[in-house]
Amino acid sequence: MMPTTLSTLLQKYSRPGPRYTSYPTVPVWSDRFGADDYRAALRELAAESDAADLCLYVHLPFCAMACLYCGCNNAVTSKAEVVDAYLDRVAREIALVSDILGGRRRVVQMHWGGGTPNVLTPHQMERLVRLIEAAFDLDWNGEMSLEIDPRVASFVQLKHIRSLGFRRISLGVQDFAPQVQQAIGRHQPEALTVGIFAACRAVGFESINLDLVYGLPLQTRATFERTVDTVLAMRPDRLAIFNYAHVPKLRPKQRHIRPEDLPDVTTRFAMFDDARQRLTEHAYVWVGMDHFARQDDELAVAAREKRLHRNFMGYTLRPASNLIAFGMSGISELSGYYAQNDAKLGTYQRTLDRNELPIVRGHRLTPDDQRRRAAIAHLMCNMELLLTDIDEDLRTSLAALRPMAEDGLIQFEPDRVTVTALGRPFVRNICMTLDAYLQADTTRPIFSKTI
Repeated sequence: MMPTTLSTLLQKYSRPGPRYTSYPTVPVWSDRFGADDYRAALRELAAESDAADLCLYVHLPFCAMACLYCGCNNAVTSKAEVVDAYLDRVAREIALVSDILGGRRRVVQMHWGGGTPNVLTPHQMERLVRLIEAAFDLDWNGEMSLEIDPRVASFVQLKHIRSLGFRRISLGVQDFAPQVQQAIGRHQPEALTVGIFAACRAVGFESINLDLVYGLPLQTRATFERTVDTVLAMRPDRLAIFNYAHVPKLRPKQRHIRPEDLPDVTTRFAMFDDARQRLTEHAYVWVGMDHFARQDDELAVAAREKRLHRNFMGYTLRPASNLIAFGMSGISELSGYYAQNDAKLGTYQRTLDRNELPIVRGHRLTPDDQRRRAAIAHLMCNMELLLTDIDEDLRTSLAALRPMAEDGLIQFEPDRVTVTALGRPFVRNICMTLDAYLQADTTRPIFSKTI
């Protein structure tokens, strides 16, 4: 029987689920996949007759201060020598990987994440750029971006970052309401953020993204709407609006957040839907699951033309099919392989001191994995499942979609399954029906809430 209210749908489909930045997802990967397996994958890439372009991700885990809500892999320090020691190990990792690859591979997308990349000094940032340039051919006309914390940014710093060649920048905002900032341990005055945003424009960044988070403690629909209105006045090129995942067993700092202060599932859904309506009214395009871009932004254009790709760095135009990550907890995605670095700073560094690759887990995709990965990725990016692109084995999963069609979340067409406007917020639930590992083992941990 079809649910008659949105509340019924939320209660039915509000269950933990993966964000599907990869398939299979990280909990499926095995620690039996190690450095030798990653080395073999790199050698396969090196042996390809066509020198494939690369994406690079560099994880810079250090923050100047801790935020209670944060789920990132980070460490708090104000000591330059700690960062220098880390960069020494990143340099060794770059050397080990580039030696296996051989030659100077062209990099058309690079992103620095964290942590807080802009806690690095100007000298440290320049050092890291030069290390990468010595090993790879960086195409500075590509997607070169980094994340910053406005609280530790300045006009001079931003001007230096732009001079290094970065074209895109992402600012962490989360929420402007003082009581919410107090509850999450992140004091970031609105005027400060607006000023740093203006500085990003002034120094010439071509694309500016803002990150917001809904579902935070003491947030209400009204307070989040005011945050969105402030952001709209700033006119960023892109916005990412993420759902807060409260997992205190995995992120101990979150134990300081009182569960009773968190909005319920209906309120969280309303927060996102309010933001969606406001943004689309102001000429932003809803991209994929949780991103928005101005109508003339190339990400919005790619979404219209169904050229989007999704990886560990988010939604992208997919300028390259191989992603190599450096730094602790970094995840590399090569053709047919995933590999993750050690997420512990000490063991990551000690492994590299032995001139060994710091891989702790990974996965080699089976043919079935690759088919399901392609189907899930297309759903997450383009809100459709092309029946002509799936084989008979995968078609057996379609039976699980029938109840969702009855609920109005999807509709079956002759050559595809399309996600409806009602179903779009539930796209992860739809993808979960195609997840063979999730169906086989419902006890494995899944860390993100679906709504």
